[in-house]
Amino acid sequence: MHEECVFCAIVAGEAEASVVCEDDRVVAFMDLGAVTPGHVLVVPRVHAVGLEDLDEDTSAHVWRVGHRIGRALRRSGLHCEGVNVFLADGEAAFQEIFHFHLRVFPRFRGDSFRIDADWSTRARHLLDEEALRVRRGLAEIG
Repeated sequence: MHEECVFCAIVAGEAEASVVCEDDRVVAFMDLGAVTPGHVLVVPRVHAVGLEDLDEDTSAHVWRVGHRIGRALRRSGLHCEGVNVFLADGEAAFQEIFHFHLRVFPRFRGDSFRIDADWSTRARHLLDEEALRVRRGLAEIG
């Protein structure tokens, strides 16, 4: 447990949460600042700030639980025409609470969630250079 981390307090049962499901590795609970009704956070029990701090097995389990919750949202009776699964890793990526968490939330026409970006097509030579750099990063990881 990390001091002053609200998610660690929730995991420890020291802070209120509307728990959806939990097991020995994760706790999934409703987001207090939900994008849409049904917005769930899947949080590992171990404190990890982001991707660099979380082991791959726990990360895979977080995503597995998120997948199941996404499927459950479609069957929940909540307004759900689609589902977003969203991870913010780092302040530049809009991470606000620095305990790894996966957001899973229902989407429907007219909801307020937006991702705005320049979706222009990238030149192949740029994509090839970026792919090379990512491969180098993978080689560093091993």
